[in-house]
Amino acid sequence: MEDEVDRLVAAWRRERPDLDVEPLEVLSRVSRLARHLDRARRLAFSEHQLEPWEFDVLTSLRRAGAPYQLSPGQLLTQTLVTSGTMTNRIDRLTKKGLVERLPDPSDRRGVLVRLTPEGRDRADEALAGLLAQERAILAQLSRGQRGELAALLRQLTAPFDNVPG
Repeated sequence: MEDEVDRLVAAWRRERPDLDVEPLEVLSRVSRLARHLDRARRLAFSEHQLEPWEFDVLTSLRRAGAPYQLSPGQLLTQTLVTSGTMTNRIDRLTKKGLVERLPDPSDRRGVLVRLTPEGRDRADEALAGLLAQERAILAQLSRGQRGELAALLRQLTAPFDNVPG
């Protein structure tokens, strides 16, 4: 079965035989797959009236376990955004009734961000929708192939995830 990347690679091999275009065979497919995944994510989230960034914050809190709360600093670490961006996101989610700010009992100046029951429900429903979309994307692969692909992708992504700072 031929795909668009095969055609792209063949064209570059014809036009630039002096270059090794082998990385395109893998990374162009990863890039194309990422675009399809982004569309699937947006569809799954929009069905639950959530933006991707809202899902990221809500599910960070949900994964924290009961009582589903984190400090803004912990949310920064998990979502990789700036402090100002996180403050804005917390404000917007608070207005929607999906999170609430509480005083941090261990730091009089600090706050904790807690998932509301509605926020928890929306996160859970959107996650179920996302997983259905992702299962559809992976449906052509056997369980073994999915495990092998996950392991190979882990080898590529782990160095980026384990960079200090």
